[in-house]
Amino acid sequence: MDSYDLSHLLERAARVLAQLEAWLPAAPPEIDWSAHAFRWRKRGARGWLDAVRHVARIELADLQHVERQKDIIDRNTRQFLQGKPANNVLMTGARGTGKSSLVKAMLAAYGDRGLRLIEVDKSDLGDLSDIVEMVAGRTERYIVFCDDLSFEEGEAGYKALKSVLDGSVSSSGENVLIYATSNRRHLMPEYMSENLQATHTADGEIHPGETVEEKISLSERFGLWLSFHPFRQDDYLDIVHHWLRDLGCPAGQIEAARTEALQWALERGSRSGRVAHQFARDWAARHA
Repeated sequence: MDSYDLSHLLERAARVLAQLEAWLPAAPPEIDWSAHAFRWRKRGARGWLDAVRHVARIELADLQHVERQKDIIDRNTRQFLQGKPANNVLMTGARGTGKSSLVKAMLAAYGDRGLRLIEVDKSDLGDLSDIVEMVAGRTERYIVFCDDLSFEEGEAGYKALKSVLDGSVSSSGENVLIYATSNRRHLMPEYMSENLQATHTADGEIHPGETVEEKISLSERFGLWLSFHPFRQDDYLDIVHHWLRDLGCPAGQIEAARTEALQWALERGSRSGRVAHQFARDWAARHA
């Protein structure tokens, strides 16, 4: 083979490699381990920890009328940071009552002490074991945060989460905890027909009770359950007043906001902390 044939072959090979590179997914970016919060991102079959540049910050003092829940999760998180035994946490109950805000408040309180937050979508829970392995050699302590968690029949993430929580041969690691929020106590729908299955038919399940046990077994693998309840009217108004003060409204305007704050909640059908914060922002923009 002369030099012309060789150079021609190398040129063709380079063109083929260029075409292949165009089809292959790009390599995931380098992880910025200096960040305090991350999101798990996917590109094809590859996943990586994407640093969150602007973290939504909320302080523990901003969370009103959830003192018991706040004390428990704060104690558990401090134990985790100190290397003491700590539990995975499931927070359930009324929407807008501070479940996800409590997790963000933990990061605000303890980020400077080595606490880190990884937010994982429900659709990516199958990658939990990869995430645990990725941070296993780090000195920081990681909370894997799953917000608004619930499952339908047959979803793959259900078994992946169940294995990482408890029951898999591989451990979730000493530097990883899972904090999850959900509107469902048992994370999966339960049907009246499951109770009716106790009347056996020719094609019915021999042990229908085990189907129900399987459904509640996931939530039981969380060591701590925290329940959040709808706020009373006075609690809701306290939260409105807190946010109005935080936004710089004088005392006279705060008192004048009472009637409109109640109308705002009535229109939305909820007296939650989220609704109170939304009203305070609107009122302050118009009056402060």
